[in-house]
Order: sequence, then C-alpha cells, then structure tokens
Amino acid sequence: MGTGLGRVVVAGGSGLVGRKLVRALLDRGAQVQVLTRNPATLHVPAGASAHGWEGLPGLLEGVDAVINLAGEGIADRRWSSARKTAIRDSRTRTTARLVEAMRGCGQPPKALVSASAIGYYIPRDTRPVDEGTGPGSGFLAEVCRAWEGEAEAASALGVRVALVRIGVVLDREGGALPKMALPVRWCAGSKLGAGTQGLSWIHIDDLVAMLIEAARNPAWSGAFNGTAPQPLSNEAFMQLIAQRLRRPLLPVPGFLTALATRLLLGEMAEALLLQGAFVLPARSQALGFQFRFPTAKAALEDLL
Repeated sequence: MGTGLGRVVVAGGSGLVGRKLVRALLDRGAQVQVLTRNPATLHVPAGASAHGWEGLPGLLEGVDAVINLAGEGIADRRWSSARKTAIRDSRTRTTARLVEAMRGCGQPPKALVSASAIGYYIPRDTRPVDEGTGPGSGFLAEVCRAWEGEAEAASALGVRVALVRIGVVLDREGGALPKMALPVRWCAGSKLGAGTQGLSWIHIDDLVAMLIEAARNPAWSGAFNGTAPQPLSNEAFMQLIAQRLRRPLLPVPGFLTALATRLLLGEMAEALLLQGAFVLPARSQALGFQFRFPTAKAALEDLL
C-alpha cells in the first residue's frame, strides 16, 4: 500500500517509534533518510540511509515531508536541573535547527510533522480535553509550548506544519507497557495514587499510521492528539492489564503508592504518573482517521 510520499526525512529515527515508522514508510514505497548524530553507527533497515546533521540544508531540499521525533527520553531517569535542560533543549534546539535549515532550501519541504506530547494539557481533572483545550502548567506543558512554537515557525516558509501530541505509546518491545505489566505479572500490581488520573494511550501501530497520514495529507495542519479515542483512568487501565494477564491487583491505599512513587522518582512522578488528562483525538477523527485499536482492551489483547 502506497502513501503518496516520495522522499521523507526522519529525525529521531532510532527510537521506539522512529524505528517502526522508518520500516512502515519503506514498506509503503517511500525513500527514507534518517537524521542522526552518529550515521556511521546507526543501523537502519535496508532501503533507508543514515545522514548526519551536517548535511543540512541540502538533505531537506525538495523532500515531501520531514518527520521530527528527536528528543531525549522524558522518563529515562530522575529529573535533575541538568536533565530537565537536556529534555527541553533536545526538543526545541533540534526543531529550531530543522526550521533554520529549511530557510536555506531553494525548495523547502512540503510538510513538517513534529512530535509534541499530551503533557501540553497536564494537569487536568477528569473532564475530557481535545485540541481546542488550552495548555496546562508546569515543566512538561512549558516544554511542549516551546517545542511546538519552534515547529510552527516553518509555516512562514510555506511549509505545512502538523503537530502530533503523543500520548502513552503502547508497544510490546519497549516503552511504558512492559514496565506497567511487570508488577502485575508478579501479582504485585496496583493503581498509582488516587487512580483517577487520566491515562491517554495509543497503540504504536496507530501512532505510526497517524504520523504517515499527517505527512501525506494536506488537510492535516495544526495540532492533533496522538491518542486513541478511549482514554481511561490509571486504575481502569491497570484493571484491564490484570484481566488480560489473569492476575489480581493489590488493594494498596493510593496515598502509599503516591508516596513511594514520589520518593523514587521525585518531580517526574507527579508530572508523568500521578497526574494525567483524558485526551481525545477529535481532529484526526473529524478527518476520517481510522484506528485499528480504538479500545484499550483491543490494544492489550494484541500486545500482551
């Protein structure tokens, strides 16, 4: 199945999502070039090629789309001041560098699909939010606003910009799901904190399809939520994992799990685990995007 895309540049193609995206683009007949700091050591699938950032702006000349997934892992380690700076700069500076390179193109890319995150909305109560909802507060919301602002600057160059605010990506090979399922497998799983906080997720195959659609479809402009249409509370999601694995959830009081999580992870625990939002993909659905895994039950049956 084709995409209508010819040449695509992927920044951040070595991560969990990036690797699957590159393979999916190749399977659909696109010519894929991966931007990386270490092109000599990055293994890319047959048919793709790895390139250093020093190849800009020439690498971007006349491409159909740039898909920007670059950025340090948010949950890789406890947040320190230095870590927070690295998280912010790896997103804003990389995006700014891409846009600056586009200014040097005689024929800029047709589209820039730039990742953002649902941290844009957090914290929230239990009322659902969509792309028309304003930003939250705190570190993640500030990073997302700055990140998106750098990407939006490309629109002044005639580049169509689509911002995909990605939720919790579910995949069997990595990311959040194996970490969430492990204590459940050992009969030690429980909700985190109150358990009422939103957990807005997306199956990795649907996210990859959404990124490709955003790259190829001229109607995709502005912000889109990279989440499935059925966000759940943390407690409801953990219950589904337990049902799938045929394990019980421990009835641990929420204040104990919240305390333990804060002691272990510090500020990151509050921002990523103990707060959340119920995020709906209103704009992609309005444009007819079809999810293969619209419910958490279907996603977990595929992945666990």
